[in-house]
Amino acid sequence: MPFTKYCAVPGCGRKQSLHKLPLGSNRNAWLNFIFNEVPADVGKTLTICSLHFTEDCFVNKTQVETGFADRLRLKYDAVPSILDPTEMVQHTYSQKSPTMKDVACQTELNLTSQLAFPTLAPKFRSEGTQTEVSCKSVGPSTPMKDFRPAKTSCLELEEEKRVSFEDFDSQDTTYEPAESSQLPCTSIERDTKYIVFEKCLLQLFETCPVCTRCCDVRPRRQGSFVAIDQLCPHCQYFRKWQSQPVVGSTPLGNLQLSAAIHFTGASFFKLQKVFNAMHVKMITHTTFRKHASMYLEPAIIYTWKKEQEEVLRQLSRGDKVIAGGDMRADSPGHSAKYGAYTLMDLESNIILDIQLVQRNEVAGSDHMEKEGLKRGLEHLEAHGVKLECIVTDRHPQINNFLREINIPQFYDVRHLEKGLSKKLEKIGKDKDCEVVKKWQHSIKNHVYWTAATSKTPVERVAKWKSLVNHIQDIHVHDDPSFPRCDHEIRQSTDRSKWFQPGTKALCTVEKILTNQRMMKDMEKLSPHLQTSSLESFHRVILRFAHKNVVYPYLGMLCRLYLAGMHFNENSNRPQAKTSTKKEIYSMRPLKSQATHCYVINLMTFLFEKVIRDPLPYMKEIHKLNIPETLSAQYGRGHRKPCVLGDKGGGLNPT
Repeated sequence: MPFTKYCAVPGCGRKQSLHKLPLGSNRNAWLNFIFNEVPADVGKTLTICSLHFTEDCFVNKTQVETGFADRLRLKYDAVPSILDPTEMVQHTYSQKSPTMKDVACQTELNLTSQLAFPTLAPKFRSEGTQTEVSCKSVGPSTPMKDFRPAKTSCLELEEEKRVSFEDFDSQDTTYEPAESSQLPCTSIERDTKYIVFEKCLLQLFETCPVCTRCCDVRPRRQGSFVAIDQLCPHCQYFRKWQSQPVVGSTPLGNLQLSAAIHFTGASFFKLQKVFNAMHVKMITHTTFRKHASMYLEPAIIYTWKKEQEEVLRQLSRGDKVIAGGDMRADSPGHSAKYGAYTLMDLESNIILDIQLVQRNEVAGSDHMEKEGLKRGLEHLEAHGVKLECIVTDRHPQINNFLREINIPQFYDVRHLEKGLSKKLEKIGKDKDCEVVKKWQHSIKNHVYWTAATSKTPVERVAKWKSLVNHIQDIHVHDDPSFPRCDHEIRQSTDRSKWFQPGTKALCTVEKILTNQRMMKDMEKLSPHLQTSSLESFHRVILRFAHKNVVYPYLGMLCRLYLAGMHFNENSNRPQAKTSTKKEIYSMRPLKSQATHCYVINLMTFLFEKVIRDPLPYMKEIHKLNIPETLSAQYGRGHRKPCVLGDKGGGLNPT
C-alpha cells in the first residue's frame, strides 16, 4: 500500500497531526479500528489523525494547547477510539454561529463575532423617518435617557473626551462591574489573547445595530480590562461589553498578567517599559503587589510544599541520601541581607530543601550559612530522610557543626581548587617564582586526579604530598601508600621547566601544598559526587532573583521556590538531538530545550482553585516565621522640639 499523507480512516481524510501505524502490540488494535476486515497486504505507512484519540492518549496535550510544544506525542499504549471526530470535538473557531432573520431584508445572517448578534445586523430603512441613516463617526455626546452607569463611583467618565479610556488600576481589588462574569475558570488561562487597537475596537460600537444611527459610547478601563457601554439615544438600544471575564471584582486578564510576570521570574518594571513603549495599557505596580499577596504567593508556597513533601516521602522509603549543601548570598561581601541555603540530592540532582535566612535572625551575615544548614537538616529529619554524608565547602562553622551532630562530611573539590589557584596566581606574579605560572594548570588538575583516584583518606594525602617531588622531577616517593608516580618516567634534558631545590619558588609552593590545614582538607575531599549541580542552581536563581534588586522576605522566598521548581523539572534533561533523532555531541554536553510545565501547572492551579477561595492556601503563609525588616530594629528618629532663644531670636533646642 503506498504511503498516505492523509488519515487512513474511511471518510476522514485529514492531514494534520498525523500519527504513523505502530509496530508493537498496538498495531492490531489500530488496524481493527481502521478496517472492519483487515486486508492481507497492509502497508507500514498508514497514518491516523489525532482527532480519533481521546485526550488521555497524549503525553503533551497541555503543552501543545498553550504553545510550549509544536506536535502532539502519543503514549506508547494509545489506541484510537473515536470513529467520528465531528461528534466529539468542537473547535473554538469552528462552532456554528447563531443566525437571525431580519423582517426588512428577509435574509439569514451568519454571525461570527463574539459580540451580541444584533451588532452586525444589516442597515435597513426606518419606518419612522423613511430614510437611510449612516454614521461615519461618533459625534458629540447627547443626553442619554435611563443610562445606567457602573455601580462604583470611581468609574466616572471624563468630561472632555467621551471615548477616552480611563485608568482605575488603583481600585483593582475593589472594582465591581454592574454584571460580573461568573464563567468557569478552567480554560481562561489557555484562551488566546490579541492586541487590539482602540480605534478598531470603538468602530464596533459607533452604529446602533437596530436603527443604524450614532450611539453614545462610554468606555472604562481597569489595567488591561476594558468595559464599554453602548446606548442609542434614538431607539434606547443598550448593551454592555467586557474584554475579559470578571470573577468577583477581579478581571482575570489582569490577574493572569500578574501571574505570568511572577511565575516566570520576570521583572514588572521591565515589562512596564515595553508596554509603555507600545502604548499598551497595563496594570500598576500596586495592583501587581495586591495580586501577588492575595493569590500568587499562596499558590507558589502551597505548590512547593506539596511537591517537596512527595519528594521527601519517596526518599524516606529508600536508602540513605548523599546530599550537597551550599549557601547563596543576595550580595557579595559580608553585608548580605539574605542567605539562601540549599540542600540537594547529588545522585538525582533534585532540590530537597531551601531555607531563607535574614541577617537579623542571627548574629550577623557570617552566621547565616550555619543557621540555614541547621534548619535544612531539621526539615529532612522531620520527614524521615536519612543522610549518608553531606558534601559542602570548607566553611569553619559548618565543619564544627557537622562534627558535633556526627554527620560525615566531604569537601567539594572545586572549592578547594579555587582557593588554591588564587594563592598560586598571587605567587606567580613574583619575578623569582615565574615557574609557578607554568605549573599552575597542572597543580589544579592534580587536585581533581587525587580526589577521583583515591579510595581512602591516607591514599589521598600520599598522592597529594607526592606533588612536591613530582614538580622537582622526582617520581619515586618514601610513602608506602603511593611509592611512585603512575605516569611513565622519562629523562628530561630541559631543567628550566622543573622546580629547583632551595629556590624561593619551591619553598613557597611547598609551604602552601603541605601546610596542616591542606593536609586535613585532602583527607575529606569528595571522591565522586560534587556540588557543581548546586552551583548551576545558583545560576538559575539569578533568572528569578537578581542581586541588584531588593525583594521583601516573602517575595524572595517565592522566587527561590520558583527557581527550585524550574531546576527540578529540567535538571535531568536528555541529550539534545537533531531532526533525524541523532544525539548532538560537543566539547560540553548539550541538553534538550528546557520546559516550563511548572508555569502551566501554577496557572491551572491558580484559576481552578486559588481564585475561587484563597483563604485555605493562605494558611501555608501563616505557618512561615517571617522576620521583621532590618529597619524595624531601629526606631524612627524623633525631632527635638525647638523654641525661640533668648538671644538673637534664633532657634535653639530645648
